[in-house]
Amino acid sequence: MSEPEQKSPRKTDTVVGTLVVALVVSLVCSSFVASAAVLLKPRQVANAILDMRRNILEVAGLLDPESDVEALFDGIEPRVVDLETGAYVEDADPEAFDPAEAAKDPERSVEVPAEIDVARVGRRANHALVYEVRRDGEVSKIILPVSGYGLWSTMYGFLALEADGNTVADITFYSHGETPGLGDFIGKPAWRGLWRGKRAFDESGKVELQVVKGRVSADDPLADYHVDGVSGATLTGNGVTNMMEYWLGDHGYGPYLRNIQRGEGT
Repeated sequence: MSEPEQKSPRKTDTVVGTLVVALVVSLVCSSFVASAAVLLKPRQVANAILDMRRNILEVAGLLDPESDVEALFDGIEPRVVDLETGAYVEDADPEAFDPAEAAKDPERSVEVPAEIDVARVGRRANHALVYEVRRDGEVSKIILPVSGYGLWSTMYGFLALEADGNTVADITFYSHGETPGLGDFIGKPAWRGLWRGKRAFDESGKVELQVVKGRVSADDPLADYHVDGVSGATLTGNGVTNMMEYWLGDHGYGPYLRNIQRGEGT
């Protein structure tokens, strides 16, 4: 008696089975990825905050590689300020305030008028977060977040001013996509050093701080306000200049800095 003939699986059954297996594997992998993202998010947020604080400490001249960042940051006071008036927003929690999120909310932000939007900000929040270094209750340095478009990217950084609200203490850029070997000069320590001691405003209160083409001449009447540019990276330098013009101007931190200069922000 011959053995019964076995039927081979139909092609459609094989395809369906493969698709089911692939679907199950995809769902399992997606679950792992989603779970990992949820579990890692608090750590990612904490690392982002730590990195931001490290940059603020660096531009304030307070970063010590041997010391704890959180302990050092206790000497810096974040404050929320109203950019229209320059006054502190006393009922705002600096730890909870996110200027980037506020800028997306039409009720908490304004569109920057095209004629003054030289830094290509687009929209800015009504309030801003500034950082004040205080000694014996008095402001000794002011750290201002700044941003603006260069050649290829939006550049994000911090400008540190002395207690007079005018003299530059330092500048740093923590994020940009400018051309390596050219536009990335904005992150070089030697170039940062050229900013120290420069002044932001002339005696009339006009913003004069800018990056010039080439080297600053010794006989330049505005040498105290001008910073050397880099050949081949003029557009990046222009972007930094535009950033200073906007953020130090009346639509940026200008009203707040005038309050500081008058002694009203101490």
